Amino acid sequence: MKRVVFALLGAVMLSGCDDSNSKPTYGETGLPKNCRAIVQNAIDEWRKGNYSTEDTMSSLERNCGANGYSWKQD
Repeated sequence: MKRVVFALLGAVMLSGCDDSNSKPTYGETGLPKNCRAIVQNAIDEWRKGNYSTEDTMSSLERNCGANGYSWKQD
């Protein structure tokens, strides 16, 4: 199961990285603002055990999936 999660997370990280995602960016509140930051935050929180694999993958899909709303956020 962990191998699948890391494979999916790696695919999300490598797919579609453009200039707006060349480095992690955060908003004024410190929350992730672009997909690179969202993915890293999701991995960190999952490793801490704060979120289940299902919740983590749902968040990544919602924010950075094919129809995610966080692409090209500046």
